[in-house]
Amino acid sequence: MSNKITQWYQTGSPWVWLNAGAVAISVILVVGLLGLIAIRGLGHFWPGHILVADYAPPGHQAQLIAGEIVDTETVSATRLKAAGLPVPKGMEAVTRDLLKVGNRDVSGSDFAWVIDLWLENRHYPENIVAMERREWGNFYGYLNSIKQDGKVVAEGEAAWPEFQKRLDRALAIYDEIYAIEKHEIGSVNAKLELLRLEQRGLELEGTATPQALADIEAQRKAYQAEYKVMEARLGDLYVAFNRDSLMATTIDGTEIEQSFSKIVRAYKPNAMTLTEKVLFYLDKLGEFITDDPREANTEGGVFPAIFGTVMMVILMSIIVTPFGVIAAVYLREYANQGWLTRAIRVAVNNLAGVPSIVYGVFGLGFFIYFAGGQIDQLFFEEALPSPTFGTPGLLWASITLALLTLPVVIVATEEGLSRIPSSVREGSLALGATKAETLWRVVLPMASPAMMTGLILAVARAAGEVAPLMLVGVVKLAPSLPLDSNYPYLHLDQKFMHLGFHIYDVGFQSPNVEAARPLVYATALLLVVVIAVLNLSAVAIRNHLREKYKSLEV
Repeated sequence: MSNKITQWYQTGSPWVWLNAGAVAISVILVVGLLGLIAIRGLGHFWPGHILVADYAPPGHQAQLIAGEIVDTETVSATRLKAAGLPVPKGMEAVTRDLLKVGNRDVSGSDFAWVIDLWLENRHYPENIVAMERREWGNFYGYLNSIKQDGKVVAEGEAAWPEFQKRLDRALAIYDEIYAIEKHEIGSVNAKLELLRLEQRGLELEGTATPQALADIEAQRKAYQAEYKVMEARLGDLYVAFNRDSLMATTIDGTEIEQSFSKIVRAYKPNAMTLTEKVLFYLDKLGEFITDDPREANTEGGVFPAIFGTVMMVILMSIIVTPFGVIAAVYLREYANQGWLTRAIRVAVNNLAGVPSIVYGVFGLGFFIYFAGGQIDQLFFEEALPSPTFGTPGLLWASITLALLTLPVVIVATEEGLSRIPSSVREGSLALGATKAETLWRVVLPMASPAMMTGLILAVARAAGEVAPLMLVGVVKLAPSLPLDSNYPYLHLDQKFMHLGFHIYDVGFQSPNVEAARPLVYATALLLVVVIAVLNLSAVAIRNHLREKYKSLEV
């Protein structure tokens, strides 16, 4: 028996099974984690039924409550007794539900824990309405009447069709207001700011002639006239926007008046068919990906964060690739392979292990305070004392992460260069090519798949980093995207949003943690998808290069 085990051990099979088991466990853990994130995150957009029931704890008067059950857990009776709740004798554990009750402007809280045992008379009325609002979260209750300029125009059963028609009108006006405020007025303000800087620059240079100042003033008056036209148009739109309102009653009988301008969407989840729920789900999912955030990032979408993440990773890749490749080529192809080169390689490898926050501190001190301050003094004197590049922004965040991922690209490229046989280089030189031609036309193309591998690893690490970005450019809420139609179009000095920081902010800095929790899962899943898409793009390019230069390896 022992001989068989020894023979089996000597064949190497145990190590194969050990490795296979480790890989299988890793895959199961990754798939399980992604599945958990997907279930928790994607379930957030499904329109759940609204439960209405009497909540009657022993010794307390029954209270009518309504809300969506968003979570259920089992807790020990001892824990509830410690909280002062009267748990029946003989019960060791009870089930409790987390209800999303909404109506924060009335009750002060969006969520409430209730003991499942004490919920009585459960029912799901089809006429109960859920409204998503721009402020105070969701509203749950019953629609009473519709008002126009303070006068009731529909009530009872006629109120719901009239409500939907007027909500569509209000949303169309909101889109028009958003376009004017976000794009048209923003464009005029950007042009006025450029004129101000141009005038200030002329004054500093001593070339502010009366003719130049008159030209600037004429342009300024033209932009101000354009601005007044848009302002008047905006005023008319706001009057129309605030025309309609509705009267609704919460589940406890409190009547509120709600302007249509504060409503994003409304629906009756208990009366929706499966098809209507699927369409609603897709609409909410689309809003999450393409819209701006609302309510301190706990509602709405994350498009600015997606855009900022992708933009930063692209800029980081553009910066880190040439520097990493040049450094690796020098170390492998030109530098003497002595103790100094070995020391540099050790230093590069050690840089990969430096905590990322250290790079953030370095970026803040060197890039922003020193380099940015010098750039402002030399090229943006007219904007001082307001800093242009002497403040955290997209450029410094990209450079800091490029520095952080530089060792990865150098090591991967060096590995690729080392795998190219010396005979290939010698053959090229023997045919009359110079060393530079050999490097450019033979060596680098053959090493390009390794370069792309380094870039893939760099993208994966950069997209997930948060700590250094908090010091060099990421903010909770950026008013505009770093790429727009205003000169100079790509605003490298602008702060931006990032999916990783969005997860941190919503999950740990939000005043309403219960409301933000599903959004954390959804954003985490989206970040994984964005990283996967970026990596798959790089993998596709690498595979294309590998096939293209395969003949050189023969």
